Amino acid sequence: MKSVATNSVAVVDYGMGNLHSVSQAVRHAADQVGVEVFVTSDPDVVRKATRVVLPGQGAMPDCMRELRDSGLQESVLEAAASKPLFGVCVGMQMLLSRSDEGPTDGLGLIPGEVIKFELAGRLQADGSRFKVPQMGWNQVRQAQPHAVWAGIPDQSYFYFVHSFYARPADARHSVGEADYGASFTAAIARDNIFATQFHPEKSADHGLQLYRNFLHWNP
Repeated sequence: MKSVATNSVAVVDYGMGNLHSVSQAVRHAADQVGVEVFVTSDPDVVRKATRVVLPGQGAMPDCMRELRDSGLQESVLEAAASKPLFGVCVGMQMLLSRSDEGPTDGLGLIPGEVIKFELAGRLQADGSRFKVPQMGWNQVRQAQPHAVWAGIPDQSYFYFVHSFYARPADARHSVGEADYGASFTAAIARDNIFATQFHPEKSADHGLQLYRNFLHWNP
């Protein structure tokens, strides 16, 4: 097993997720703060890293199955109990209790459920129909103060691609919100966990700033 630097971040490679884009963005952010980045499918590297990024893309049942079958699930749960963890897109949804997609049980780290947009026949302000998935830029309200928001203006735009969204059981865990037909949770946080429904790696400077903040964050 490769040695892991004292200050390091593991991007979890369980066969799903926008791995290349996420890892490139994290590496770009890490180069400026002296953090070593490992893209890894090795549970021991995840255990030894000081921070963990959990990406996700595609269907929730597939992501949960691959995480379990890859042997990485236990190391991710251990990381979530003790070190900063950043979930991205479906990687955020996986942190909750369950999803209607499947339906599928999640990791249960943040109580709540993941539900589908139900926007059939609904019209946007410009008269066009809401499309599912939501695909494109949307403003995010910083519903709760958090260190990972540092230096990012409230109501900044981030890039979304999703048909399902998180509904935490405790509103205090919803730290970012956006509107698409109605208000929905766009970012969640609890203790040492921070996660976004949007893709920071596709969200230009504000997305990179989120990753930089995460690499500095000491919850």
